[in-house]
Amino acid sequence: MISRDGPGLKRAILYARVSTDEQARSGYSLAQQIEALQAYAAREGYEVIEEVQDPGQSGASLERPGMDRVRDLVAAGGVSVVVAQDRDRFAREPAYHYLLKREFAEHGTRLAALNERGDESPEGELTDGILDQLAKYERAKIVERSRRGKLRKAREGKVVAGHTPNYGFRYNAARDGYVVDEEKMQVVRQIFRMVGAEGVSTHTVARTLEREGVPNPGGGRYWYKRLVKQFILDDVYRPHTFEEVAALVAPEVAARLDPDELYGVWWFNRRRTTASQVAVAGPEGREYKRKSHVAYKDRAEWIAVPVPGSGVPREWLDAARTVVAGYRSPSKLGGRFWELSGALMRCGVCGRAMEPVDRYYRTKTGKRGVVCYYRCREGNRRKETCPNNRSIRSDRAHPAVWDLVSGLLSDPERLRVGLDAMIEDERGALRGDPEREARAWFERLAAVDRKRSGYLDLAAEEIIGRDELRAKLAELEEDRESAEREIAALEGRRERLERLERDRDAVMDDYAGAVPGSLDDLGPEERHQVYKMLRLKVLAYPDKSLEVSGAILAAGGEDPGEWPDGVLPGGGDLAAALPRGEGLGALGSSRM
Repeated sequence: MISRDGPGLKRAILYARVSTDEQARSGYSLAQQIEALQAYAAREGYEVIEEVQDPGQSGASLERPGMDRVRDLVAAGGVSVVVAQDRDRFAREPAYHYLLKREFAEHGTRLAALNERGDESPEGELTDGILDQLAKYERAKIVERSRRGKLRKAREGKVVAGHTPNYGFRYNAARDGYVVDEEKMQVVRQIFRMVGAEGVSTHTVARTLEREGVPNPGGGRYWYKRLVKQFILDDVYRPHTFEEVAALVAPEVAARLDPDELYGVWWFNRRRTTASQVAVAGPEGREYKRKSHVAYKDRAEWIAVPVPGSGVPREWLDAARTVVAGYRSPSKLGGRFWELSGALMRCGVCGRAMEPVDRYYRTKTGKRGVVCYYRCREGNRRKETCPNNRSIRSDRAHPAVWDLVSGLLSDPERLRVGLDAMIEDERGALRGDPEREARAWFERLAAVDRKRSGYLDLAAEEIIGRDELRAKLAELEEDRESAEREIAALEGRRERLERLERDRDAVMDDYAGAVPGSLDDLGPEERHQVYKMLRLKVLAYPDKSLEVSGAILAAGGEDPGEWPDGVLPGGGDLAAALPRGEGLGALGSSRM
């Protein structure tokens, strides 16, 4: 690629990305990209400001730690060019190239790649655009070819091998079918016998397997009721007759089956999973979270694959399914409203939401009572995963947290500063100028409409054929979907900020400056709502100390006094473990 920078200091950012965790762990792809970029920068006389890497990041989204770092550096000014080895290292969607190019141009920065074939002339942009579309087309063909290959394989009666086969089976030598693993299948039969023939609950089944030292499907020690229920409801263990299977599969698949045998059914193409990565405000700045959404497809799209029978008697299976169908999960709240439920109270070691539980007791006089606790499920069940097995009494934690919050609610000025800081932190987690990005995407939509109209005119004049028209319209539709997806994401961010601002105004109008007596009259549901509006988070540690964070503490630096005293069972002290204002994060936190 030929440099197009004029005389003067030339400053460059080198950007490298790999798209899979395997590549990220091996590192060879990142190293090769950086080496090529360093050679280019030395050859062209660029001063390298920073080498930015995005290991294990997909190009399907712009929300990546490395790309956000690049955009921050460009926004700060003084960057001549951002260069990558290939154009698809920046993004896989041509629409994202368009957005980055416009954003960087506003700061006098070029977007460049070593595999570019054009220049900034209309002809050069056309050449690079064609290359982008060809790369996108090839990736789409690979994905589609893989998907159709898997569908064809399943319709031929073959298992599409994944990471791990169903428990009780192993893959055959060709990895396209199941073979019964007798040792593990005996455990499956034991489960069905206990539930279907002996009437044992799934909870008792799980505890029995743990006592017997039977490893769970992942090799761990603990079994869960949910896992036992999944076994019972999975058709891979249900014995099907030849006639039942033949009605589900293609005739050529049924012809290979033995009419005298029983078979299980392994289902393929049952659900669609979509994953995305988003940036959110966190205690230490911008954080990146992966979100996935699973949607089950219409049953008519499912593909049945016959597998060897499990050996579970039909009457056991039917009886076990009848048992689990009548299960109702009991409420863990015991008929009470827990102020810190809904993930407000979390384990300080593993970060998981603590579950509310009741413990009933009987005194020596025969009087019954109940004590309510928060506890970490992992710490009480899987100590190798989380060592926090200490419970926090709700009748101690609730007053202590509320005393802190109500004391801050009585200080309107400090509360407003904290709420404003929370909103600014959330706004700081967003990339660039949302209004400008929205305008750019709307302009992209308008350009798509213009191109579509032009293609239709060319087709009407028979300048392009029907197949070419269909291909071009499909490309435009993909661009439209990308733009609409980004516009929807920007709208979601705007709504989140508006919701934060509404919560701030509601807190300031309804609770700020209220006298302590009126605040103490609030019920558990109202206190819970206040906590949610303040984005409160309470972390519980093994020493039974609690760390509180949220907008209420964002305006640290003052010394508002001592923490409320309180003693937990076993001597755990709720008194201050850290002075207020010490160890404050982006939203602020304090330990008690």
